[in-house]
Formats: sequence, structure tokens, C-alpha cells
Amino acid sequence: MPIRYISLLLGVSFLLLGLAGFVPSLVLLPNAAADAPINTPSLLFNDGYGYLFGLFPTNYLHNAVHIAVGVLGIAAFTSLGGALLYLRGFAIAYFLIALMGLLPLSNTVFGSMPIYGNNVWLNALSAAIATYYGFLKPIEAADLSRTSGTY
Repeated sequence: MPIRYISLLLGVSFLLLGLAGFVPSLVLLPNAAADAPINTPSLLFNDGYGYLFGLFPTNYLHNAVHIAVGVLGIAAFTSLGGALLYLRGFAIAYFLIALMGLLPLSNTVFGSMPIYGNNVWLNALSAAIATYYGFLKPIEAADLSRTSGTY
């Protein structure tokens, strides 16, 4: 799949996740979610705090970040250079966010938005996809173009 389309796919996915987080019927309160921890961390920013689809902890700030990341991915789709820059930045940022989600001190981004629970694997998986297409796939393409002309 071309690199630009991965940027578009991630962009649309995160845009839809962000928009879905603003739909009250798709967000369960922390105590009603199936896999919510017994001691759900409290946030300084509680507006919209709940579990998207009963799985992913979220709040309005988290949704806004997903929308912004999604819009950037869609905008990056317009050029190969933009898509590579987006995927590389996304990969680095989302691996760091996944690591932060594992640490009790930072798993709520210091009280502003939840990145713990199922968000950790979602962020790590998204970062792995972005890493492959942002860093590894361009190297494979360059190697193929160098070797194809040497017959």
C-alpha cells in the first residue's frame, strides 16, 4: 500500500475515533465500562470522561487531540514528503505516548487525559504501523530502485 494512503488511513481512523468520543451514547461512564479498573484514575479535566465503546478511556481533550492528529494525517496525504513526515512524527510520538500509558505517574498525562488501559496497545499498534511505513518501507523502496537497474 502506498505510504500516502497509510497517512490517510491513520488520519481518517483517528478523526473518526475523536468524533466518536463526542457522541454520548458511545461513551460509557468509567464505573460502567467492562474493563475499567476498580480505582479509575481521576482527572483534572473530567468533561466527557468515560470509555469509548466501553474499551478506550477518553475525555473531551483526548478526543480533540485525536481529531487534530486525524486532520494532520488527512492533510499529509496530499504529498509523499508530507506523509513521510507525518508518519515519522506519529511513530515517535505515539510510541512515547504508549510508554507513558504504562507508567502510573504519567498514564493520565498528569491529570489532563487518560492514556492507560486499552489505549496503550492501540497507541503502540498505530505507532508500529507508522514506523513500518514511515521509516522501513522507504528504505525498502530505495533498495529496490537501486537493484532493479543493475541487470
